[in-house]
Order: sequence, then C-alpha cells, then structure tokens
Amino acid sequence: MNRKVSPAPRKRRSAGEAGKGLSRERIAAAAMALIDRDGLGVFSTRRLGEELGCEAMSIYHHFPSKAHLMDALVDLMLAEAQVAMEPQWDWRERLRRAAHGFRAMALKHPAFFPFFAVHRLNTPAGVAYIDGIIGILREAGFSDRAAAMYFRELGYYLTGAALDETAGYAKGPSSPEPVSNEAIAVSFKHLAAAAPFFQPAHFQATFETGLEILLGGIERSRAS
Repeated sequence: MNRKVSPAPRKRRSAGEAGKGLSRERIAAAAMALIDRDGLGVFSTRRLGEELGCEAMSIYHHFPSKAHLMDALVDLMLAEAQVAMEPQWDWRERLRRAAHGFRAMALKHPAFFPFFAVHRLNTPAGVAYIDGIIGILREAGFSDRAAAMYFRELGYYLTGAALDETAGYAKGPSSPEPVSNEAIAVSFKHLAAAAPFFQPAHFQATFETGLEILLGGIERSRAS
C-alpha cells in the first residue's frame, strides 16, 4: 500500500530575513500606495507587512511606532506639494503656484488627505514647508504678524477646499435620507439653479476664483 507522503513544512522566515531589503522610503511608499488603494480606515502595519512580504515587526525596525510611520507619510505628501520656485516670479505668483501644488497633492491622495489636514506639521519637513511659505510673504515686505495671519488664512482656504473635494461634497450626500433633487427643484429654486455649478467639472474654476480673491485681498492690504 502506498503511503501518502505529507509535504515538507514550509520554513518560516525570521523577522530579520523577511525584513531584508526594506528601507524607510520603501515602507512609506508602500504604505501610501496601500492607503490610496484601500483607504485609511483599514490601514494597519499588519496589512502593510503582508503587502511588503514581511512581518509587521520588521516595519518597527525602521519606524519605532505607527505614529512615526504616519509622520513619514505626511512628509511624503509635503514633498509632493513642493513646487520649484522660479526667480522671476513675484510673491503672488509664488503663493499661487504653492497653492496649486497643495491642491494637486490632496487630489492625488484623497484617502490620506483628511488625516494630513488635521495633522500638525511639526516634523523637520513640515517646519521647513511652513517656513518657506511664510518666507515668501516676509520677502515681499509683509510684517511678521501679517505673514503669520496670511499664512493661516491661506491654510484655511486650501485645507477647506481640498477637504471638500476629497472627503466632503464630492463624496455625495451624508444624510441617510437626503432631500431629493425633485424636492429641491420644487421648493428650493435658488439651490436648484446653482446646483449644476457644484459639480466636479466646476471644481477647478471655483478653486482658482477663490484663490485669486484671497491673493487680491492680501495684495490690497499691503497697499492700505
């Protein structure tokens, strides 16, 4: 009688073997790709380890905690928001380009942006980013107080616009029983008439209009 031979047990790789070839850059890039694909709500170091083909513990050899990894992802976002500044651009054009770079970064990573939006930028990369924007205003002749105020006002606008486009209005109704389009057409004539311009096709123009209003106001304040 032929006896069935059991397959040899698979040799389990040690954490050290599984972690070979890993780097902070590779881990962070894989984490961002995983969040882009599956969302932040289900993200974990265990799932990231599966994606990388290693134990979760191998990730902690490069990042002491998940919080440190999340900081690295924030830094990745900041790197993507950076815009090379040309010497011939004036302060207004520099801020305009920086604003468009920020929005492009948010739209590229909509699943991660809500975390980024409320995360204080106090890593070295975050501090450098803030310093650079404030520096544009200071070099334009604005006082420290004005530069701080306008930096925050730009931040309010950019963060709010990006959240709306990535996690707010663009996601559709939040209510379990939203008012129907038919009811809006009958009872809310102003909203019904404006509704077509709330659609994604108009997001770019709306963003640019708001940004120009803000930059124009900053410029007028300097002249007053």
